[in-house]
Amino acid sequence: MKPKVLKSKPNVIHFLPNLFTTANLFCGFYSIIASLQDLYIPSVIAIFIAGIFDLLDGRVARLTKGGSKFGEEYDSLSDLVSFGIAPAMLMYLWSIESFGRIGWLACFVFIACGALRLARFNVKTATAEKAYFEGLPIPVAAFVIATTILLFHELMLEEDRNYFNLALTIVLGFLMVSNIKYRSFKDLDFRDKRSFGFLVFVVFVLMIVAYNPGVMMFVVMMGYVVSGPIFHLLGQEKKVRAFSRSKKQEESTEKGPSLMLIEKKE
Repeated sequence: MKPKVLKSKPNVIHFLPNLFTTANLFCGFYSIIASLQDLYIPSVIAIFIAGIFDLLDGRVARLTKGGSKFGEEYDSLSDLVSFGIAPAMLMYLWSIESFGRIGWLACFVFIACGALRLARFNVKTATAEKAYFEGLPIPVAAFVIATTILLFHELMLEEDRNYFNLALTIVLGFLMVSNIKYRSFKDLDFRDKRSFGFLVFVVFVLMIVAYNPGVMMFVVMMGYVVSGPIFHLLGQEKKVRAFSRSKKQEESTEKGPSLMLIEKKE
């Protein structure tokens, strides 16, 4: 009898995270097909499921130590389909197709900025801050578009030729390639006692979302999107104040010796 040849463990480990990435890609592709068939709510659900798989593939890669350069590139390509092309197609076919050229150009801005955001993230992975993202993460931008559709569906608002949706698509694109920092929450240590407050906050947010998911999911997503520019402006204001204080101190130190010299002359 021939001895059994055991499969190498690394191949099995690398297969697991890439399997979740493929599931993410499939959901993105299905979302595009559903949008083309005017099935907008199933398209939205597919984007949310893609987000779950995107979250899981990274976690599984870290737990099994099966991360690789191939996996990172494959994950970025899948994210571009699921969170770049799929939500742009969804927004275009659902609301802004009637704008004509401006509508599809707005969607192209969203896709192009999403691709640039992913490329920058891959380049700066080693040097990036753990606690913050540089620019709005592309999955969050996709979730904002998805929750916008849920909001309009829940409140029965008119979506055709809607200027808010057109502007939102463009603004989300530029926020992705901006240098505005967004909280990543990757630095949270759930074994630390101080994380208990964050846990209470998460439970509170879930309660709010559960009360009216169609509306409150949009509110939560927009709250995160707006938090970046707000904290960025507050940080810039602190820098200006610190700079003005240092200038005043320099002026006072320069005036001090000159006053002493005048007094000695007198």
